[in-house]
Amino acid sequence: MPGISRRNLIEMGLAGAVAAPTLACAEAPAVPPLPDEQKLGYAIVGLGKLSLGQLIPGLRKTRGARLAAVVSGSPDKAKRVAAENGLSADAIYDYRGFDRLKDDPRVDIVYVVLPNSMHAEYTIRAFKAGKHVLCEKPLATTIADAEAMIAEGKRAGRLLMTAYRCHYEPHNLEAMRRIRSGKYGKPRLVLTDMSRQTDLADPSDVWRLDRKMSGGGALADMGVYGINGTRYLLGEEPVEVRGWAQTDRSDPRFREVEDLIAWQLRFPSGAVSNGSTSFAASGGMRWDVVCEKGRLRGDPGGYYGGNRLDIFNHPDQGAIELPDIDQFAREMDWFAAAVRGRAPLVSPGEEGLQDVRLMAAILESVARGGATVKTDWGYKRAFDPAAAVSVLPA
Repeated sequence: MPGISRRNLIEMGLAGAVAAPTLACAEAPAVPPLPDEQKLGYAIVGLGKLSLGQLIPGLRKTRGARLAAVVSGSPDKAKRVAAENGLSADAIYDYRGFDRLKDDPRVDIVYVVLPNSMHAEYTIRAFKAGKHVLCEKPLATTIADAEAMIAEGKRAGRLLMTAYRCHYEPHNLEAMRRIRSGKYGKPRLVLTDMSRQTDLADPSDVWRLDRKMSGGGALADMGVYGINGTRYLLGEEPVEVRGWAQTDRSDPRFREVEDLIAWQLRFPSGAVSNGSTSFAASGGMRWDVVCEKGRLRGDPGGYYGGNRLDIFNHPDQGAIELPDIDQFAREMDWFAAAVRGRAPLVSPGEEGLQDVRLMAAILESVARGGATVKTDWGYKRAFDPAAAVSVLPA
C-alpha cells in the first residue's frame, strides 16, 4: 500500500500483523507534539455542525496535524471561523475557488465534510490538486462514485481514508481484541441498532432527508455504523444479506428517503448479524456480540463520547473501564501519521466502498421482498484495527 514501507511496519511491530493479525498492537511511536510548522495541514471542507463542533476543536488537540484552511459557501462564517483559529484571509476558500488549493503548500490533507452526494466531486478535485483526502462516511452515494474516488487517489499517488472513527475508539478496539482472543468462545450473533429522531427544523437533517443530497435515509446515515461495526467486531466479511424496510410516506420527513430498515448478514464462520436503523425512533447506537461463553455490549457503542463496554455471562463480567478520548483528534492524527508513512492506513477508501456495496445489496434485497443477495466479493481488509491500533493513544 502507498505511504508505508515494510521497514516502517517492522519498526512499529506490525509486520506480523499484516499477514496474521494478533493481539500484539502498536501505534505510531510516542512523540511530543510537533512544532506547528512541522504539522501536516488540514483544509476542512464544509463548516457544518460536525466541523464546528468536533473537527476544528479536535485539530487543536492533535500532535501531528493542524488547521490550515477552511472551505465554505458562507463568507461570513468562513471569516469568523478563520479569525477564531488564527488563519489568514488567504486560507479561506469558497467552492468555486476550491481548486486553488493546489497552489497552497500549507495544505497537505483535505477533509471532505459535505453532504454525501458531494463526496465524490470534492475528493476527486482534491486529488487533482495533489492533496491527500479524509472523507466522511458514507464514502459515496453510489458504488461507481466510490470506485472513481479510489481510482483517482491511486492515479494521483495520494491516500484516501474513510472517516471511520470507531476504528480508533478505545471501547470498540478493546471489544475487538477481546473477541479475537477467543476467551469468550466463538462469536455466534451480532445485534446492532443505530437510530435517532430526525427533525426538518434542523438544517443538518434537511439534507439527510433529501434523496439527491444524502443518497438514502437512515441506512446511509446511521445504518452504516452498524454494518461497519459488525464487520470490524467479527473481523470477517459477509457472504449474503437480506433486508426489509418500513416507511410511513405520510410523514413529511420520508417523502423521498427510507426510514426503518432491518437486515441480516451471514458470515463464513457461521455467525449471523441482525441490524436495524431508523430516522424515527428513540436515539441510540448499540451493539451486542453474543459468543459461546459470554456477551459483549457497547451501549452506547458509537457516540462521540461516553461509550461503554460491558461483559455479561462470563467470569470477568462487568463494565470495562476505559477513558474517553477525542476520537476526531486521534482519527486525524492517525491519517497524518499514515501520510508521513508512520502508520498503516487502517480505514482506506476500500473500507468505505465495501460498506457502500453492502448498503446497495441491502436495498436490492428490500426491493426484492427480502430475497437473499450474495455479497462474497472477495474483499479483505489490509489491516485489522485490533492488530494495528493500540486501545489508547501512545
